[in-house]
Amino acid sequence: MADTTGIAVTGASGRMGQMLIRTIAQTDGVHLAAAIERAGHTWVGQDVGQAMGGQANGVIVTDDASRAIAAAQVVIDFTAPEATLAFADLCAQAGVAHVIGTTGMTDAQIAQLEPAARKCAIVRAGNMSLGVNLLVQLTKRVAAALDEDFDIEVIEAHHHHKVDAPSGTALMLGEAAAEGRGVALNDVRDSGRDGITGARKRGDIGFAAIRGGDIVGEHDVMFAGPGERIVLRHMATDRLVFARGAIRAAKWTQGRAPGAYDMLDVLGLNG
Repeated sequence: MADTTGIAVTGASGRMGQMLIRTIAQTDGVHLAAAIERAGHTWVGQDVGQAMGGQANGVIVTDDASRAIAAAQVVIDFTAPEATLAFADLCAQAGVAHVIGTTGMTDAQIAQLEPAARKCAIVRAGNMSLGVNLLVQLTKRVAAALDEDFDIEVIEAHHHHKVDAPSGTALMLGEAAAEGRGVALNDVRDSGRDGITGARKRGDIGFAAIRGGDIVGEHDVMFAGPGERIVLRHMATDRLVFARGAIRAAKWTQGRAPGAYDMLDVLGLNG
């Protein structure tokens, strides 16, 4: 496996962690170098393949993130903001690329990634799927073509376990719409409607979040104008699309200069 890219997966026991591990095993050019879990987790010390209910694959789940990351060429990380910041520091110390699919990060937390990005390649995206990143580009173009007579609403739906709202993908879409209009999202964002809120402010970009069942991820961007509506939609029915995108990003980072990148860079859609 010396000629393949070694990937360390954080949060190995989670839904995305397990999906990544299965997908890595089925993908040419990569191999699972390490499976990381938090200290005290029941999987630590077990073969990750067996812990997942399958055959042994020789990779023992570890809580020694520093050693595990040093043994890999790239880390794929779908955990939580504070954990992601800690992993970013370790990746920077080891000079190992970091692919971040963690959502719910604040602007301040994202800014904390900047020192690490000076030492390693970091790909961070609210959504790793090809379809969503194409939707981001379409949203920007449509927003640029329409004036404020068209109200913009971003509607997203996810499973009932999701802890952050709006979703990272919804915010990506909102940012794209704001960029298309030449405004800052923070100046026009409206995601807190409840009670008597008054009329909608012209030019605002609204967000609505739905949580229920096992919805993987659905996102609509609605441009509602006088007498007509344009709706751009993406529906994910399997987390496999996110795993494949993250692995594609992991491969892309190899040989890449340190810096902060996103999936548009990976897909060649920037510029």
